[in-house]
Amino acid sequence: MLFIIVHQAYELWFKQLGHELGSVMKMFSDLDMDEKEIFTAVSRLQRCITILRLLVDQVKIIETLTPLDFLDFRNYLLPASGFQSFQFRHFEVLLGLKVGRRTTYGQKDYRGPFTQEQQNTLTEAENNDSLLQQVESWLERIPFLQFENFDFLSEYKKAIDRMYASEEKALNETHIEEKHKNFRKQMLAANREYFDNVLDEVKHQESIKEGKTRLSYKATIGALLINLYRDEPILQLPYQLLSSLVEIDELLTSWRQRHVQMVMKAIGRKMGTGGSSGHDYLKKTADQHNIFTDLTNISTLMIPRSELPILPNGLKKKLGFYFTNA
Repeated sequence: MLFIIVHQAYELWFKQLGHELGSVMKMFSDLDMDEKEIFTAVSRLQRCITILRLLVDQVKIIETLTPLDFLDFRNYLLPASGFQSFQFRHFEVLLGLKVGRRTTYGQKDYRGPFTQEQQNTLTEAENNDSLLQQVESWLERIPFLQFENFDFLSEYKKAIDRMYASEEKALNETHIEEKHKNFRKQMLAANREYFDNVLDEVKHQESIKEGKTRLSYKATIGALLINLYRDEPILQLPYQLLSSLVEIDELLTSWRQRHVQMVMKAIGRKMGTGGSSGHDYLKKTADQHNIFTDLTNISTLMIPRSELPILPNGLKKKLGFYFTNA
């Protein structure tokens, strides 16, 4: 009874997650999206976050079953498994986890366990833009990257040069052993190389072709601008939107990791009821089924507030609340 109730509750919440996500995607499907809808989108993504936190906590309930309790009825589950949760698979695809980026078991199509109608729905979702692709398109349309004589990217690169010059100077003046100093210099050089690779459009395109990166160059620069100038009034909601997507990704990973731990405690390394390798397969999905990694990686490109390029007055007004008696 406990096993059935917990999994039925999961399915209800998966249905709600799909409903919330569908409503957000409808907003982003319009290229002329009303920016007023960003608040609504953030609110609904925050609701998804609250639900996902609940789902992570719900693992504790199923863990009240000891291995002996579970093994008493496990054979009756065959061949049922989590692979048969259509609503969760649909939610993943809508977010952006499509077939080419999935970890499979036995080279099986993840759509296999479902009815023809459900398979058609998943195929349609695969062929349409995911939320990740919609957000990418939205980020590419973010203004302010070029404003009159202000070129954000060139000013940002100058700020990076200043930041690294300051760090190298501080390192040279630090009284530590030479071998430790050299190690830190190597780390600085590696970090600098990361900046250079991300900010080089040609290298960025190569990274996309290799499957290491998903967001386009222009979308990445747009996300960087939003993260750096998050304090400006007009960019506060866009920043909350990007942060919500990152948190959804984190919570899905947390849920998968808790599932892995639960499975290890319940059945160890036994084969899963659906025919997978059980623990090993689930661990791979927790490690690899990330969707908004490119947004998470923006943190690597952050610089101190003190180093932020100063915005021209005209752009400051555009990004703020400007009132006049005229």
